[in-house]
Amino acid sequence: MERIQKYLAHQGAGSRRQIDAMLQQGRISVNGKVAKPGDQIDGREKIAIDGKLLRLQRYEARPKILMYHKPIGIVCTRSDPEGRETVYQNLPGLNQGRWVSIGRLDINTSGLLLFTSDGALANRLMHPSYEVEREYAVRVHGAVDQEMLQQLRDGIELEDGPAHFDDIIDSGGSGSNHWYHVVLREGRNREVRRLWEAVGVEVSRLVRVRYDQFNLPKWLKPGKSRFLDDDAVARVYKRLDLEQKGRNPSTSRQPRRRD
Repeated sequence: MERIQKYLAHQGAGSRRQIDAMLQQGRISVNGKVAKPGDQIDGREKIAIDGKLLRLQRYEARPKILMYHKPIGIVCTRSDPEGRETVYQNLPGLNQGRWVSIGRLDINTSGLLLFTSDGALANRLMHPSYEVEREYAVRVHGAVDQEMLQQLRDGIELEDGPAHFDDIIDSGGSGSNHWYHVVLREGRNREVRRLWEAVGVEVSRLVRVRYDQFNLPKWLKPGKSRFLDDDAVARVYKRLDLEQKGRNPSTSRQPRRRD
């Protein structure tokens, strides 16, 4: 038996935090009854989210990690009430589970988005306690001096608490085409833009170029994605001290035939 949050996260139904929220909202049912956080299941139940029955696998496939270059104008929700295009419409399909986004980007921000089929991995890479670095290329409009940059490094009080950049690198340019690379260790809503706005500078373009150890490849065009190979995925789990569950069904041992 296993807690429902953990089981569904390993099935790729979402991160543990997302699944816990769905349970709190009464959106998940087990054998026709509304499930509660902490319920124990063994995988033989009929589990539905928003009334849609999940296709549960009896084995756990190897977890996957996908790098995706998000274009401007696309939203990061699974469905949009305004009918706008979502990132999930551009992702390759999975034989088991579904893609879980590791963080988000707002509609006007482009760049690197990571997805995984393992909710536990997504949680590890998003949780504030792990202080995962995010790096952005920022094009700013307005004069920037050393005092402003020092303010951004030291910290500025925003409406949802203090924030700062861990590093700021002047990448050159002039006038309305001046670029900086900034690094921070949290993912609050529009945090990069709000920090620059707090010192009176407008962000005219924002691109996420790195998340943790993953850099956005120059050859990965907007709207395109690529899988990390199995060896690279295994290294991620080892580095994060996280157990890598699952197996590859195509290479699993088959029962012998009796002639």
